[in-house]
Amino acid sequence: MWWTYRAHQKIVNTVILNRKIIITSDGSSSIFVEELQETYHSVFGAIQEANHVYLKEGFSQMSKSEFTILEMGFGTGLNAFLTALETQKQHKAVRYHAVEGFPITQDEVAVLNYPQQVDDMQAVACFKQLHQNDWEVELQINDGFRLKKIKALFEDVQLESGFYDLIYFDAFGYPYQPELWSEQIFKKMYDALTPQGILVTYACRGPIKVAMRNVGFRVERLAGPPGKRQMLRAHKKPK
Repeated sequence: MWWTYRAHQKIVNTVILNRKIIITSDGSSSIFVEELQETYHSVFGAIQEANHVYLKEGFSQMSKSEFTILEMGFGTGLNAFLTALETQKQHKAVRYHAVEGFPITQDEVAVLNYPQQVDDMQAVACFKQLHQNDWEVELQINDGFRLKKIKALFEDVQLESGFYDLIYFDAFGYPYQPELWSEQIFKKMYDALTPQGILVTYACRGPIKVAMRNVGFRVERLAGPPGKRQMLRAHKKPK
């Protein structure tokens, strides 16, 4: 099902891209970029994909009660939203930094249906606060979740070395922006992780695995979310 709502425009590599809201197979919304014929999330289910890739294979692998997360590609805020709710359920404390070069608009936020798709009393207020919070300021969203949104391109963002326990890598797909899946970017990710840190992503292409391994990651292939055979989890190998 495709909504008739016409989203605003996004500029990627100086090309103006038209966006519109769609509904994915699990009933949750996403954004479709017409010129790229690419979506922000899996058409087989935005929430299903986020829960599988980032919560199950990333967040749930953290044994510590307090840890740090870096998200590369804040996008619709879905990964941050589900993580914020999960910190409450699991009584964890998370410091969450999210990098985004092209934030979506408040008009687009208003049409996304994630709060209505989850069974949580705090969902509406939580999702609203994620998007209303100022950029470049770290603020408390709930008892266990602190968020700082960073407006920057992946290539330009400055990250503290050895700071993050977990990275959610959620860039546009390799065929559309291969430069975001380069050794240069993954070296930045590797350096930003703690010695035992991990990175998870929905992607599982050969060039991505090669780039990860070349900068020092130990890479494992995992079963993917609905509609995708495999995904990747990369472990930092202390030198």
